[in-house]
Amino acid sequence: MEKFEKLFSYGTLQQEDVQLATFGRKLEGMADQLNGYKLGLLEIDDPKVVATSGKTHHPIISRSGSGTDAVIGSVLLVTPAELQQADQYEVAAYKRHSITLASGTVAWAYVDARDPD
Repeated sequence: MEKFEKLFSYGTLQQEDVQLATFGRKLEGMADQLNGYKLGLLEIDDPKVVATSGKTHHPIISRSGSGTDAVIGSVLLVTPAELQQADQYEVAAYKRHSITLASGTVAWAYVDARDPD
């Protein structure tokens, strides 16, 4: 039985077309939220990523430290190999970071690379 990683997505990785292009399958997801983070927009200059998502601007999250800030998204189940494929899809402005969601679930999330660890 294959081991799955949990990946919190709040943006384009929730799109079925992006999942099919990146992983070759549609992922299952469960709604959750990440508290203490705020949502922004990032201009994407990688033509391959823009072609895959159909968008020139992608959401990006950064730690706000405010308990009133929350980002809504989905917890996606991915294999370790698919997690590496997600790393390839995300541009350098994002870094993968372990976070704890409102549900208590520990998952990976792509956050603003300028955020301190």
